Amino acid sequence: MRIVLQRVNKASVSIDDIEYSSIHLGYLLLVGVEDSDGEDEIEYLIRKISNLRIFEDSDKKMNLNIKQVNGEILSVSQFTLYADTKHGNRPSFVKAGKPSYAEKIYNDFNQKLLETGITVKAGVFGADMTVQIENNGPCTIIFDTDNK
Repeated sequence: MRIVLQRVNKASVSIDDIEYSSIHLGYLLLVGVEDSDGEDEIEYLIRKISNLRIFEDSDKKMNLNIKQVNGEILSVSQFTLYADTKHGNRPSFVKAGKPSYAEKIYNDFNQKLLETGITVKAGVFGADMTVQIENNGPCTIIFDTDNK
């Protein structure tokens, strides 16, 4: 799995110009899945993301996790995280998970995040979405379970 995590003041996802989900302080997660991903990758990412300390404490140090600031998560599926751009100018997406499998892993991931007690909202898997963010920092972290 690959996840791009952005610390945000607010984020939203719209479909056909209608807002579908929105959050305030927290994380926007762009989530990519490949066919070899499973429970081990989900558990690893849940542990890392729910405990990641990138919110400032009273000393202005990145020392607080999302639960400590009552943050929320907006999770958006994004198969393009598995784009292969090595050859030519048109990316290949053959490394991205097959849609039916990727959707299952994405939904399982979101459910396990929710079980940590964090408010989790999501986009619609496979939909053409517009994502708006107000990045905080900016602070962007990339997780790739192939490098765990």
